[in-house]
Amino acid sequence: MPKDFISLADYSTEQIRKLVDLAHDVKRNPRAYRDACEGQTLAMIFQKPSLRTRVSFQTGIYQLGGQGIYLGPTDIQLHRGETIADTAQVLARYVDGIMARVFAHSDVVELGVNASVPVINGLSDLLHPCQVLADLQTVSEKFGRLQGLKFAYIGDGNNMAHSILYGCAKVGMNVAVGHPHGYAPDPDVVTRTRELAALHGSAVQITADPMEAAADADIIYTDVWTSMGQEDEAKERLKRFEGFQVNANMMGAANPGAIFMHCLPAHRGEEVSADVIDGPQSVVFDQAENRLHAQKAIMISLMGRRH
Repeated sequence: MPKDFISLADYSTEQIRKLVDLAHDVKRNPRAYRDACEGQTLAMIFQKPSLRTRVSFQTGIYQLGGQGIYLGPTDIQLHRGETIADTAQVLARYVDGIMARVFAHSDVVELGVNASVPVINGLSDLLHPCQVLADLQTVSEKFGRLQGLKFAYIGDGNNMAHSILYGCAKVGMNVAVGHPHGYAPDPDVVTRTRELAALHGSAVQITADPMEAAADADIIYTDVWTSMGQEDEAKERLKRFEGFQVNANMMGAANPGAIFMHCLPAHRGEEVSADVIDGPQSVVFDQAENRLHAQKAIMISLMGRRH
């Protein structure tokens, strides 16, 4: 395994599958792992708040026999008063792992370069790999496989879209992104994804037509139209994203057994209709739960005494 968990693109297909398998086992047999990180301390850096990331990591490290230390924006200031390199080296003298939820992706990369302990990307403006590992676990639970399924992401070509592209390409899932004009995924991420997909026999579709992306999908996924830090763009985004709501009509374009996914928090009536997110095809709360199990698998693989 790599030293850090920064991007799914850094992991081989076999390594991702092993993490998913471990997440399944952790979920089935939590007591078997209750001392996997005994005595280990995880520093949790938060430049922006989060319900799921904070609670799942803090609960997860506790259930593995360790402890988490929350470091919010008022506890340490990256870039203000101390460099990221110095912060990483100091923390590495105190703790056994660092999880960071940041704005700039370069911050979590720099933490990884300078820390001698494992660094986990809890979210950056470019990527959200922990969420997508939990999503792959959820898809595997629902379908019994990953390879050959079609995964459609509808909406902003943001950090969720980027990690979905990498994750799907690595495990042989066909992936489609339906985005509004002007909100396409990062071109470098798309290029890298196409290279990965070619190696694993999967297809990549990037389109401005959401119904084309949703057609014959096994999974339809969306995210909020306005993420944290983009609040002044909210009115403009509401106009630009018109027609990109995941609703019963869009779900009807997918395969009959398709599931609906969302990383949460959700805005009913914007990116998804209430009847879809609260309906029988929705697995959003299974996804949320699996953040705990998937992240425990990551911590065991990077920090565990038996890794």
